[in-house]
Amino acid sequence: MLLNVHHASRFYGTVIGVNDLTFELPVGAYGLVGPNGAGKSTLIGMLTGALSPSLGTVRVFGSNPRTTPSNLARIGLCPASDDLNPNVIARDWIRLQLRMLGMDAVNANRRTDEVLEWVGLQHAAKHSIGSFSLGMRQRCKIAQAIAHRPDLLILDEPFNGLDPIGRLEIVELLKSWVHQGRSVLLASHVLHEVEGITDAFILIYGGRLLAIGSSGELRGMMAELPREVVIESPHAPNIAERLVAQTWVNWVRIIDDRQAIRVAVLEPLRLYQTLAHWVVHEELKVVRLQGADGDLASLFRLLVSRHRGQL
Repeated sequence: MLLNVHHASRFYGTVIGVNDLTFELPVGAYGLVGPNGAGKSTLIGMLTGALSPSLGTVRVFGSNPRTTPSNLARIGLCPASDDLNPNVIARDWIRLQLRMLGMDAVNANRRTDEVLEWVGLQHAAKHSIGSFSLGMRQRCKIAQAIAHRPDLLILDEPFNGLDPIGRLEIVELLKSWVHQGRSVLLASHVLHEVEGITDAFILIYGGRLLAIGSSGELRGMMAELPREVVIESPHAPNIAERLVAQTWVNWVRIIDDRQAIRVAVLEPLRLYQTLAHWVVHEELKVVRLQGADGDLASLFRLLVSRHRGQL
């Protein structure tokens, strides 16, 4: 088992970092998704042994990371914080990490040059880290994390500071890493960034576990939760009149000069099925369906409501 977290909580005085997390993950690639402040960095701290749980247990590779220093050689970490030494040359920084892990000088030099090229920093290998832009520093952190070929690569918001080209390049690098069968835990508050790398997700909010599953399963959950939907159609008034009569519809409002409606439904799946029937059999045209807010924001809001017993 890659990770085993059992009723783990972490408190900072009266502040709860994570609250009663329980899950098991086999070897593989996972996205740890949640809004800022959800507890992602606290969980990562416990997985790397930097933090110990106030309650419960955390096991990585079957061992307590807090009391098993050898685990550190099997984990590569790209933290959200900037922990690079600005006064050190990039090549020397990566080489130092490898030498500290026991790699001989010849192989450390070769591996350093290799990973700096992978992350697109070969042109700046002999420049001091303090002269780097934010995006270059982010690339250097990723190089540091992957240099020793870890069994588990943990990345906390790795796309921060990267321009669109940089994001694409790092996504391709991480996809290649996953295709080699290596384990990855990628923490982000942006769902689509993670989807380019893995289809397996862990959602946390307010320090609590909301859901684990594939993106398809999570979107399937959304289809089963009450939500608001915007329907664009040249037949908007007709559709609105029909929907008002449905018992699973809370309310309907016509918007955008009668070319769209906003509808609140208790059973979204029935809405989608009903609209499909009308389009096929009654020649009502639907141009677009859209959630009233972003998918991730909507999913978190609805899952939290369900967790609190409000749905």
